Amino acid sequence: MASKLKKGSLVRVLRDKLENSLEAQASDNSFPAYLFDSKGEILEMEGDYALLRFYVPTPNVWLRLDQLEAVD
Repeated sequence: MASKLKKGSLVRVLRDKLENSLEAQASDNSFPAYLFDSKGEILEMEGDYALLRFYVPTPNVWLRLDQLEAVD
């Protein structure tokens, strides 16, 4: 899946991958609904992570590529 992802791709966050992740256990795991209910755009990629922009007034966020899926 991650091989399909590139800068500019529209993605959706996979709830089960994010909620059960090490990152969720290390911080507040009450995620806002927009993460799962809307599409995000990959702005940058570095290693196993992508910087996402959502089209709501929120800061950009870094997430692991395996927590994302491409959408049309």
